[in-house]
Amino acid sequence: MEKKTRYSDEELDEFRAIIEEKLVLARRSYKELMDQLMHNNSNDVVDTSPTYKALEEGSDAQTKEELVTMAQRQQKFIQGLEAALLRIQNKTYGIDRITGELIPKERLRAVPHATLSVASKNARKK
Repeated sequence: MEKKTRYSDEELDEFRAIIEEKLVLARRSYKELMDQLMHNNSNDVVDTSPTYKALEEGSDAQTKEELVTMAQRQQKFIQGLEAALLRIQNKTYGIDRITGELIPKERLRAVPHATLSVASKNARKK
């Protein structure tokens, strides 16, 4: 039996649906993080209460830093998912970029933007 070198159009459609669903959620999450950073949806007293401001500034800075980090991760995740959609379009999706072999479906369902199999990823770490 000949070894499969790419996923079928039907399989790619299944992955596209998974990715598009994750993209909707990721973009929503990113928007919420950015809103929090910009205080867009805040009824907070942050800007009006100087008494508490001095006490909260330390924790505010940490929270803001965490939000920035989370937003950056989310943005990277979105870019990974968008790149995966391009690979689907080019019919190169699910192919390990080191070995050229197919990444197992289970891995792609769990990490739809993966470009390496677990074995390749582990080998790269060593």
